[in-house]
Order: sequence, then structure tokens, then C-alpha cells
Amino acid sequence: MDHREITLKRDCKAILIPSGEEATLTAGSPVIITQSLGGTYTVATQTGLARIAEADADALGIEIDKKEEAPKTGVAAGGEVKEDDVWAQLKNVYDPEIPVNIVDLGLVYDLILGKSESGGTTVNVKMTLTAPGCGMGPTIAADARSRILTVPGVESAEVELVWSPPWNQGMISEAGRMKLGLV
Repeated sequence: MDHREITLKRDCKAILIPSGEEATLTAGSPVIITQSLGGTYTVATQTGLARIAEADADALGIEIDKKEEAPKTGVAAGGEVKEDDVWAQLKNVYDPEIPVNIVDLGLVYDLILGKSESGGTTVNVKMTLTAPGCGMGPTIAADARSRILTVPGVESAEVELVWSPPWNQGMISEAGRMKLGLV
């Protein structure tokens, strides 16, 4: 993004960062897009940062090219969900203040595939945040759950926020460290 000022074209829902509170940004308000990753937009407003969902991109004057959607994954032979496909979807989830996905940030601690009574795949994820007091936790967890549910064959997904072990920068992958300039 070029960090230029944009005037909102219409009212739109947003989530305030870092509190996680829902808000409405009003038409005519100036914003600056600071991050555009994973189908969401982090904007600087006159009162702080906010996150706008892809569904409201038109309020920013952005047309969504359907070719830019997260890659669709397939079902393995025998109808089995591949764990790699779930990880691939989680790599499309971003902290709205950090331009690195939650997998490369080291926020995902556990991913377990199971079977439901009907034979569909269940996915249980344990993840953390970079800071325990971050109000964006439920929003990021909901994003992760939504992405997991796009994997064909996944019937249900649960994402649990955990705080042990505490996250630290040593958990960031090599790719994440490079993106953040830590190497």
C-alpha cells in the first residue's frame, strides 16, 4: 500500500485496534491504509487504528478481484483433509498490526484433525497472541476459524486462545523474521 489518505465512500463497520471493539467509520472520514493482508485492511483514522473487512473494501474505493482470494485447497485421496491444506489457510490470517501471518509469527501452537460422528473432519487449533491483553484475539481466532472452514471436507473448526507457553520473538519462523527485518 502506498499509505495515501483515502476518504471513506460510505459508512462501514470496523474493529478498533487493539481493543477489538466494533465501531462504524463514517462516510467522508479520512483514513490511511497501513496494511492490506489476508483479506482485511488496517487503517489509521483520526482516533487510532481500525480493521476493515474485505466485504467493506468498496468503502475504501477498492474493487476486490476474485482472483486474489485465498487459494482453494483440495481433498486428498479417499476424501481425507490434508493437514498441510489447513496450515496453508492459516497462513492467510494476519495480526492487523504485524505484516506476518499467524503461522510464521509462531502463534499457532497446536493443530489437530479429527473425525465427527458423520465422518467429516474436525479441526482443533490452539493459538496465542503476541500480547495477552490484546482485544483483537477473538477477531483473529474467528478469522482463523473461517479460513479453516474453507478447506473442503472440514465440517467444524474450533480455535482456542491459550497463554501457555507465553509467546516470544524466538517463536517467529525464519520467513517471518526476514519479513520483519530481524535477520
